[in-house]
Amino acid sequence: MDEATLQSVLNSIWILVAACLVFFMHSGFALVESGFCRKKNTVMVLLKNAGVVAIAGILYYLVGWGVMYGEGNAFIGLSEFAPDGSGRSPGELPYFVDLFFQLVFAATACTIVSGAVAERARLGTFFVFTAIATVCIYAIVGHWKWGGGWLEDMGFQDFAGSTLVHGVGGAMALAGAIVVGPRIGKYLPDGTVKPMPAHSFPLATLGVLILWLGWFGFNGGSQLAASSWEDVVAIGSIVFVTNLAASAGFLGALTWTKIRTGMYDLSMGLNGALGGLVGITAGADVIAPLPSLVVGLIASIIVVETVFLLDKMKIDDPVGAIAVHGAAGIFGTLAVGIFGENASVELLGIQALGAAAGIGFAFIAGMGLWLALKVLVPGGVRVPAADEIEGLDLAECGVSAYGEELTGVSGAAEEAAAGLVARTESATA
Repeated sequence: MDEATLQSVLNSIWILVAACLVFFMHSGFALVESGFCRKKNTVMVLLKNAGVVAIAGILYYLVGWGVMYGEGNAFIGLSEFAPDGSGRSPGELPYFVDLFFQLVFAATACTIVSGAVAERARLGTFFVFTAIATVCIYAIVGHWKWGGGWLEDMGFQDFAGSTLVHGVGGAMALAGAIVVGPRIGKYLPDGTVKPMPAHSFPLATLGVLILWLGWFGFNGGSQLAASSWEDVVAIGSIVFVTNLAASAGFLGALTWTKIRTGMYDLSMGLNGALGGLVGITAGADVIAPLPSLVVGLIASIIVVETVFLLDKMKIDDPVGAIAVHGAAGIFGTLAVGIFGENASVELLGIQALGAAAGIGFAFIAGMGLWLALKVLVPGGVRVPAADEIEGLDLAECGVSAYGEELTGVSGAAEEAAAGLVARTESATA
């Protein structure tokens, strides 16, 4: 085996491992979103998360890859649709290794939307949105930078996707939350915000820790090589600062919320950790350890304040996806121009322009798509009020997520159980 082929093999192994870590993040998203939502909607949340992976996995291969990486112009790719995997030499990265790594990123961007519209969006409409957004929003913005488009030519930096993945996902989520509207009873006529707390903090916490782990592949894999000492050093640094930012994000959000409310809020701490991860993603390759702590801390405070702001604006986001991925994504992109090794006013301006363009396009296109679906799709984008009140698990899936809450227990069985309790109490009296 010659040296070029050996390097390609080593690079491929690392990228496949990283891609599998990113794929595993979808289990984290599923746990976070289902845990943060009410238990009557758990099955529906899980169904959406699994569905996004399947839909994005097929459509990114058929269309999205070509839009993002195909030859075209500065704004869109126009070739390499449904590729057969040929055209790479032994010294290069195998075609489908490259494609699979990019595919799991595409699915991540669309998964972000699921949490923001949870508990009231129609399943079918959401799946249609996912299909179109994968190839017509995410892939187009990705082409502008990673596909060699106009943002790449401008010098815009986004190592692993604070804007291209998270900002785009957060913008589409914001558009969806606005069009679908808040959950029934969330905002009362007198302006009071009714808490709708997480039904399972264990699930949400486990989900965040899985995402935290997966992010080492998300950012570390974006080095796209592991065949030299320099690559391994870079990967080590990237993974290390990623962990530091997440740690600072968790502690920062927990502390800031304690100052703001007088209470320790686990949900805010968990989202603070995710905000720190999003914040470091754009500059994980150029931000040193000590500044990464600052990035994570600032990102976490931005997440907390954005959650409060959205409630004031009556924009309902059950899981905090808009704050975590949208707001922290913007900051993370700007952080490259503030804390990166080549930080400058000029670079900060380029970063601001790139973030505004990518996130602005995703929001406008996402808003247009959500509104079109609301008008064109039978039933619109939102479930009937009666179904929402009952819970989507029973109304649309016919099952409950937890066995002890299954309906359909016969009246005779209930009466027998009640009689047994009465006899037991009488015997012990």
